[in-house]
Amino acid sequence: MTEQSVSIRSICVYCGSRPGRDPSHMAAGRALGREIAEYGLRLVYGGGTKGIMGAVASGVLSGGGQVTGIIPEFLIDMEATRHSLGQLNELIVTPDMHARKHTMFERSDAFVALPGGIGTLEEIVEIMTWAQLGHHTKPIAFCNIDGFWNPMLALIDHMAAEGFIHTAHRVRPIVVESPDELIARVLDAGTTGAEGDAAVIEKL
Repeated sequence: MTEQSVSIRSICVYCGSRPGRDPSHMAAGRALGREIAEYGLRLVYGGGTKGIMGAVASGVLSGGGQVTGIIPEFLIDMEATRHSLGQLNELIVTPDMHARKHTMFERSDAFVALPGGIGTLEEIVEIMTWAQLGHHTKPIAFCNIDGFWNPMLALIDHMAAEGFIHTAHRVRPIVVESPDELIARVLDAGTTGAEGDAAVIEKL
């Protein structure tokens, strides 16, 4: 089976609203932002201006790129400052988390997970679930900085081996170790589409 190709114009990035303990995570966020701008793509993200979220947005803006932030009203003072939100090219304030996630999905042509917490995990898993159910064929990628996502990827392999992931060719995220190679891989995946019942996890 050959999946339909996707034209990539915008990249949704899921990541932490905190910086984390490893400085490489913030550095990766800024580097990915610069890559998104360099390729002329639009960043779609959760609207936060703190932590890794803020680093990604700052990287895009510093490179002259376009940023769409999507944030629920109740999270504005927790994940951002109202002044910094004014620097985004587009700001969408939603009534709740459900509307935020739906709008992020609709505005995005591909999805990337950087290091983050439970919210980041929940968001990327939902996108993978929708792919498994055939709701979309948009590329999904993990930016596996310093092996951050290794436990998650091992769990996916385990679930597949135990027979709990059906239509495995639809749940085949791209896994890269560095943001420098991520966008090129995502664009290539969008052009070629996913083919066949390949392994669940594609690793470099």
